[in-house]
Amino acid sequence: MGCSCFALLPSLFPLHAKLARIVLLNKPYGYLSQFTPEGRWQGLKELLPVPGVYVAGRLDADSEGLLVLTDDGALQARIAEPKHKLPKTYWVQVEGEPTDDALEQLRRGVRYADFTTLPCEVRRIEAPEGLWERDPPVRFRKAIPTAWLELVLSEGKNRQIRRMTAHVGFPTLRLIRYAVGAASLNGLAPGDWREFVGGYADLAGRKG
Repeated sequence: MGCSCFALLPSLFPLHAKLARIVLLNKPYGYLSQFTPEGRWQGLKELLPVPGVYVAGRLDADSEGLLVLTDDGALQARIAEPKHKLPKTYWVQVEGEPTDDALEQLRRGVRYADFTTLPCEVRRIEAPEGLWERDPPVRFRKAIPTAWLELVLSEGKNRQIRRMTAHVGFPTLRLIRYAVGAASLNGLAPGDWREFVGGYADLAGRKG
């Protein structure tokens, strides 16, 4: 009588592998990039009733915008680690009106004692249309104008953008991450979340 081992194949090799779950959240000001609160900062558990997902690429509590979370550890590392060069797009409100020289310094990379930032894309933009008011409001100095910049980075060191703009003479007043790869804040109010349909290739904007 022949061996019946082949009857086990469907369970050993499923035809449809399960895709990792990817969640997009618009993190408001005052929330940590973790589920538990700490000190005066709140945790994500108040916003996101989704168990088993973890942040891939943190935002400081005083920054706002897009957080990507996933239930897949390898995917989490791939999204967050700079070596994979997944672009992150930020809207940055700065104090003063940056000069062309200041923008060129940001593009080339800013040198510090401990590291030099990688070259990045920088351009002036108008205040983003339909942008929500921050709570608490940003504190402005009436005699000094402000401007908005869009920065696209593939790395994310601690307080990097704030350090960069301060280094060239234009301190950051408000920092919002608008996009991670092909995923963006479009349609997400502060505190709202949605599922991202697809895997890493879709997030990276690759086709085929």
